[in-house]
Amino acid sequence: MKKYSIYIGILILGVLLGLLFDSSHTSENHSENEATQDAVSYYTCSMHPSVRQTEPGDCPICGMELIPAEEGSDGLLPEQFKLSKNAMALANIQTTMVGEPIGTSGKMMLSGRIVENESTNQTEVSYVSGRIEQLTVNYVGEKVQKGQLVAKIYSPELYAAQQELLTAATLKVSQPALYQAVRNKLKLWKLSEAQIDKIESSGEVESALSIYATISGTVTEKLVNQGDYIKQGQPLFKIANLQSVWANFDVYENQIDQLKTGQLVQVYTKAFGDKVFEGRIDFIDPVLNNKTRTVNLRVVLNNTKGLLKPGMFVSTSIKKATKEANELIVIPASSVLWTGEESVVYLKVKPDEPVFEMKRIILGSRIGDAFEVLDGVSVGDEIVTNGTFTVDAAAQLQGKKSMMNTGNEPISETPKISVSKVFQKEFSEALEAYLVLKDAFVASDAVTISKTADELLKTLQAITQVEVADAKPYVDASIEQIKQIAEAEDLALQREHFVSLNEHMILITQHMHHLNKPLYVQKCPMANNNKGASWLSAEQEIRNPYFGDAMLKCGEVIQTIK
Repeated sequence: MKKYSIYIGILILGVLLGLLFDSSHTSENHSENEATQDAVSYYTCSMHPSVRQTEPGDCPICGMELIPAEEGSDGLLPEQFKLSKNAMALANIQTTMVGEPIGTSGKMMLSGRIVENESTNQTEVSYVSGRIEQLTVNYVGEKVQKGQLVAKIYSPELYAAQQELLTAATLKVSQPALYQAVRNKLKLWKLSEAQIDKIESSGEVESALSIYATISGTVTEKLVNQGDYIKQGQPLFKIANLQSVWANFDVYENQIDQLKTGQLVQVYTKAFGDKVFEGRIDFIDPVLNNKTRTVNLRVVLNNTKGLLKPGMFVSTSIKKATKEANELIVIPASSVLWTGEESVVYLKVKPDEPVFEMKRIILGSRIGDAFEVLDGVSVGDEIVTNGTFTVDAAAQLQGKKSMMNTGNEPISETPKISVSKVFQKEFSEALEAYLVLKDAFVASDAVTISKTADELLKTLQAITQVEVADAKPYVDASIEQIKQIAEAEDLALQREHFVSLNEHMILITQHMHHLNKPLYVQKCPMANNNKGASWLSAEQEIRNPYFGDAMLKCGEVIQTIK
């Protein structure tokens, strides 16, 4: 009995120790889970911070992988926030030190491409009608020399003219005028003196006319094949003399004042990275391209070695005249975010830690893929150049200054306008036509957009006949934008004008007091080249008119107009 009592005691002690260990282990696991939950309170999307989920997954709007939203930024200033190393790696966030200007000091960079020198291009044509008996130039890219045989053409007219020459040659003493007239006729068909003399001396008629290249160069287009019947003056080949070429560059309108004809520039290519091609500005287009807001700049380059090929991408650096080199600060365009009329960047304020802070800046001219900075950053500052939107989203999630909350008062207040009951009744009909137009944008149907824009235009033009009062400037501006939408055939261009149209339509609608139904002001932060753009909708569900099916659900309701 005593032995059994010892066994029972050991068993009871083992059970108690097991319960104690399990309780301790459970407590530790619970503590670890609580710590994990404290570190990651929820998961969100770097592009759509309004998305919040308790578990990892994909964003329901854009499909991007959700990232953990981590809390805790002790020891930081109120405007600063910290990212985890994991978030930095996932978003591929990169930073750059602000230092010397991009490219050569004090110069702006332009991108362009090599094209043929049109002033040296020439087309070889046939001077007689007939059939191509032989082609000695057979493919595009073949090089030809001036005086080289390029084709032979059989022509009944030429055959008869040669017979006339042989007859006139027997009469050249008695009828020299007739003889000379026949020779001149053959010269008009581009027969040389040597060819004519050969026919006359041999007494034999050539069955085919030989055509010789009039310039040296490279065949850029072959327009006929052997055996084709051609007419007088019909082109046979296009030949480009690539001894000199043009480099065409696009120049933004705010850079035009830095350039002048005859200015010396240096041109670089990716194919010959260490080689510099020098040339002078030969032409600056006097007409601005309305779509790209650029003008064409042309530089003539010597190409006797044949290194520069038409279609090749090139860049150039041109000395700026506005600032001294040591005063110029340039940052990559990828680092800049826009909040309406303001521009911001994110500074990495601690060299050894991923701590960031938003900074307002003032931009100058655009220089290729970079911007000149007039104020806001200094040489030696470290700024985010890749993953800028991710950093901004993190700032929003932590309640810090961001694109959506710059911490500054608006530049200007929303205009206050008064609208009469008569106007509101008429404008309500225009809103119905507008909603049809918005749905056409959602469907990305350029043809339907033009048709529905015409209907909205008629409705708004009729409104101008009633009491418009303060709303007139906004109605007139809306009409102008709708005209542009109706006339444009390109969907991207239509959407550009739709951005401006919505600014005026939303403003008027915000001052309406007699709407037939609630309307929702919705906004997509990625539209309008990531500057953000709004629109009106009769439904709360997001159906994005700026991207259509590409990102149909991108956006959120920012105001309800009842």
